Amino acid sequence: MGFSSSSSTNRFLTICLLSLLAFSVNGQLNPNFYATRCPNLQIIVRSVMAQAVARETRMGASILRLFFHDCFVNGCDGSILLDDTANFTGEKNAGPNMNSVRGFEVIDAIKTQVEAACRATVSCADILALAARDGVNLLGGPTWAVQLGRRDARTASQSAANSNLPGPGSSLSTLISMFGAKQLTARDMTALSGAHTIGLARCTTFRGHIYNDGNINSTFAALRKQTCPQSGGDGNLAPLDIQSPTRFDNVYYQNLISQRGLLHSDQELFNGGSQDALVRTYSTNPAAFSNDFVMAMIKMGNVSPLTGSNGEIRLNCRKVN
Repeated sequence: MGFSSSSSTNRFLTICLLSLLAFSVNGQLNPNFYATRCPNLQIIVRSVMAQAVARETRMGASILRLFFHDCFVNGCDGSILLDDTANFTGEKNAGPNMNSVRGFEVIDAIKTQVEAACRATVSCADILALAARDGVNLLGGPTWAVQLGRRDARTASQSAANSNLPGPGSSLSTLISMFGAKQLTARDMTALSGAHTIGLARCTTFRGHIYNDGNINSTFAALRKQTCPQSGGDGNLAPLDIQSPTRFDNVYYQNLISQRGLLHSDQELFNGGSQDALVRTYSTNPAAFSNDFVMAMIKMGNVSPLTGSNGEIRLNCRKVN
């Protein structure tokens, strides 16, 4: 994929080191947070994720999306993992999450093993951050040192999930604004959108794009219409990256240049706007994409974490203690 040249590797390592220094100083998180209290944490997470991805390749993308949807709603605090109860309304049934976010059972499986090794020590928010990283790497993408030390929220917000998560029909200006609200730049947004190099999307999320949007390759639109009718079939799935849907690479950006972005929000990144040049760069330079994606993931993971005595360490990711 182009990530292995020595110059690219050196640049990647330098960026990672600088990012670790910056976030350790400014964000209260540290990649060695559990080094003494739960030394096998990352081995456990990696093992369970490897099994999950081996069973279903899509799970790497699902866990990455779960992390994104957690961080964009009141910060990376594990709030998306909380189940609804008779007295509590969580985020799982918010519009952007209902019938679409998945992988909760994988996080449960990781949590069970982590609790057996280090009881009441590791937050669900940190488990999710590590699992997202491993899902990317297991599908051929980069790896990085995940900042750790988050604690879990005791609350969740369905209304914030409905308002803070960008939708598949979002315009470029809306995307830039919504990411900017999380202190993520337009470059971060375009790099993070490359997560759509893996995974599947439901017909209901791209129907408007393939039927009503002029900025789409006609042959590609006709292909997608075969399994996504104008009415019905809302849950029918299609790959976000038609060429290599199970490999984390830079082909997503090549698809945008040929007008084969599955979602309207994808194609907005290459539509005569401010991100066109960056999309072209990523489409031909996988190392540049990899480096920027890692930086953006670290930044996103540092969005409003609960630390210190705030929040709690949940014993069960689905409910507060």
